[in-house]
Amino acid sequence: MAITAYVNLHAQIVPSPEEGIDFVTTFGSEADSKFGDDDQLQIFFILIPKAVNKPFYVRIFDPEIGGKNDLLVGPSFNTTTRFEVYGGFKAYSNPAARSFVKKSGYDSGKILNTVEFSELNKYDEKWFNLGPFNPREGEYVKEFDAYIFKFIATGISGDDGNTYRMSISLDKDKNSAILGANIFTYNYTFRLKDKPFTVAHIYPFIDTKTKSIRQVNFDFDNEGEIKIYSRTKSGHKVAISNDNESVSSTHIIDKDEQGKTMDLQIVKNQSRINDMSIYVLNQYNEAVPFFAIPIGGVPQYKFNVTIRYDYRNKKQSY
Repeated sequence: MAITAYVNLHAQIVPSPEEGIDFVTTFGSEADSKFGDDDQLQIFFILIPKAVNKPFYVRIFDPEIGGKNDLLVGPSFNTTTRFEVYGGFKAYSNPAARSFVKKSGYDSGKILNTVEFSELNKYDEKWFNLGPFNPREGEYVKEFDAYIFKFIATGISGDDGNTYRMSISLDKDKNSAILGANIFTYNYTFRLKDKPFTVAHIYPFIDTKTKSIRQVNFDFDNEGEIKIYSRTKSGHKVAISNDNESVSSTHIIDKDEQGKTMDLQIVKNQSRINDMSIYVLNQYNEAVPFFAIPIGGVPQYKFNVTIRYDYRNKKQSY
């Protein structure tokens, strides 16, 4: 079944307003995993509908390391982050690129642009542009009827945490929407908001062949709850991880959940900085995509009430 990008009227930004997440986080290659990054690598795929024929930009907010939002580990910042955009053959279709763990070949395709950032205050809390890119420079993927680009952030040195946001835009000076476009990933490392009782949302798309899922979260620090919301699940709890720990739980998929988006809600109960990673696998051990803008919109629970009438006692029961 083809996946159609959710048509939205907002700029495509990761983390999106719908996700309620502060920043994407990528740590340096020497970082201890206890800080929440399971592989010092973040891959996003950029979906550009076939009908789009205007050049676009990939924009990075706060790409430098050493500013207001970044996490200092040790006496001084020593980290460099590389940002890359890939297109062309195998940018998406290479299975290694879509793996939930780092595999050889994840950087397949043709490299279109690359830049490295370390401690450079010029771009602290400011936008930096990569591009422009011709939409036809991506890999055409029939499943989406769209061209797919790959954005990779890699911590190539140091041990600090680089927090940033990414967007796609038709305008180099502001974030302007590309009709029908979307951004998705298969393994997400991010920073939760630093306030108790805030809720972050992860939106896995469940295709029609999926019968069960296994969610895996890493380094949540036992800081609250994670619950599944969907057409048939309302607050279904999942297993949660402690510090520097990976925990998983398996959940059956109902027929009414297939071909739709789920909402994994991460409810935080403490006020402190917390970076974590999460991915979801189907019964074939394949990673499930998380879309920044949920396909079909945020899922709504379908509340079913069965009414029975007792003719003998003339009473209704529910």
